[in-house]
Amino acid sequence: MFTPVKLGAIELKNRLVMAPLTRMRAIAGEVPSPLAKIYYSQRAGAGLIISEATQISPIGQGYPATPGIYSAAQTAEWKEIVAAVHAKGGKIVAQLWHVGRISHSSLHPEQGLPEAPSAIVPAGQTYGADWKLHDYETPKAMTGEDIARLLSDFELAAKNAQAAGFDGIEIHSANGYLLDQFLQDKTNQRTDGYGGSIENRMRLLGEVIESIAKVYPSDRIGVRLSPYGSFNDMGDSDPVALFNAVIQKLNGYQLAYVHMIEPRSTSAGGNDQVDAGAPITSEIFRAAYQGQFISAGGYDQAMGEAVLEAGLADAVAYGRLYISNPDLAERFEQGAPLNPYDRATFYGGAEVGYTDYPAL
Repeated sequence: MFTPVKLGAIELKNRLVMAPLTRMRAIAGEVPSPLAKIYYSQRAGAGLIISEATQISPIGQGYPATPGIYSAAQTAEWKEIVAAVHAKGGKIVAQLWHVGRISHSSLHPEQGLPEAPSAIVPAGQTYGADWKLHDYETPKAMTGEDIARLLSDFELAAKNAQAAGFDGIEIHSANGYLLDQFLQDKTNQRTDGYGGSIENRMRLLGEVIESIAKVYPSDRIGVRLSPYGSFNDMGDSDPVALFNAVIQKLNGYQLAYVHMIEPRSTSAGGNDQVDAGAPITSEIFRAAYQGQFISAGGYDQAMGEAVLEAGLADAVAYGRLYISNPDLAERFEQGAPLNPYDRATFYGGAEVGYTDYPAL
């Protein structure tokens, strides 16, 4: 855990990764809160910080008060956050997302309905701009022009991330958001070149990587995947075939890393459920991936050490433990007790549950 590692071109001082954590504390204009600078810099003991998921465009937003990286004001605030992390010897990459159908038109009234690969409504409800639950709307199926715009939005977001000084990019292709919706056949029922065969369903992810690689070299780009994940009403008829094909495709890009979420932990939505019978993603897919591998999903310190020892990961991502322990790396190294987290303060609010957890 406390040995250095290189993920592509990104050199980490240890193998602890702060997982991307949606905290819903952005201010007007979807600009990161001034508190975010404190929050991230407090956690710079991690080998790598992955930023909270950050939308590439207004229609990419899926929850109230999540930050963007498409405006000058957003980029300026991210630049201060990155500088604060670097000043403490940390590394930070920007996780870029578009949520697809997991959204509500109240979050982007000018753009209207959410967009997705196919016009399939998700089960359940979601938070609108009023922070109240609403039934999901039927999304509009993206046209070729929509996909071209999406690719230019990813490229612009990468340029803004570069201007802000981020050490790299993580592409969010997990948890039932847009790129995952294109991959899985429960949500992708297109009949054009982006639907049908596994090859076609993987096409958009490849094009997004190539768009970002116009800005960042591929060895500073990571991809997050969640095979078997059912969060956000997801599913695929043959996940092993699908994700093995995705891994083979990613092998061709010489990426910084692939970051996979273990299905034993939902690891999204703040849920603590653990499925003891779930397949172990790292055991199934690690051997197929030729590059560096980050594993996430309900790890404690001993489990993290074990997965590193077994060679099933090169680094381990921690989420909830990093919310409540800004100095998690130092606590692990010293065998110190951990602060418990307060679930009621995960989303929204100000300092409480964000920047006020005590360090050792």
